[in-house]
Amino acid sequence: MAEEAKWYVAHTYSGYENKVKESIEKTVENRGLEHMIMDVCVPMEDVIEKRGETEKIVQKKLFPGYVVIKMIMNEESWYVVRNTRGVTGFVGPGSKPVPLSDAEVKRMGVETARRESLKFAIGDLVEIKAGPMEGFSGNIEKMDEETGTLWVTVSMFGRETSVEINHTQVSQMA
Repeated sequence: MAEEAKWYVAHTYSGYENKVKESIEKTVENRGLEHMIMDVCVPMEDVIEKRGETEKIVQKKLFPGYVVIKMIMNEESWYVVRNTRGVTGFVGPGSKPVPLSDAEVKRMGVETARRESLKFAIGDLVEIKAGPMEGFSGNIEKMDEETGTLWVTVSMFGRETSVEINHTQVSQMA
């Protein structure tokens, strides 16, 4: 009987979310548990911070102190997560982890955020709207759909320069 992987929430020490994510991913890789623990994420959102006249897009944790894990719950996967440094336990009554419902997963945007494809294509002309390269424009030379990173070729001081930038910091030009 093949069990279906579900999303669970692990509680962590505040500020340890990314360390916990990396530790779990490393343990999964070292022990060959990819078939049990499929995904680990720290839900983030882009927030515009304003300091004086400058605006900056920064990533903030949606749920500080929590890591969301897609896994098949059994003794081994439970043990791996529970004994990861920085994890204080699973969300659920007592010591019994409770999976997130489909509605909760959808509301949190855990799966949709990762599958959302970029609205850009290689060769597109874009204008940089935020960050240190704000105001420059150029063509997209490379994209990483999973991370939302774009590499844009801009002309600076008469030279073509490749700039690595988040897709939220650019807009399409006509």
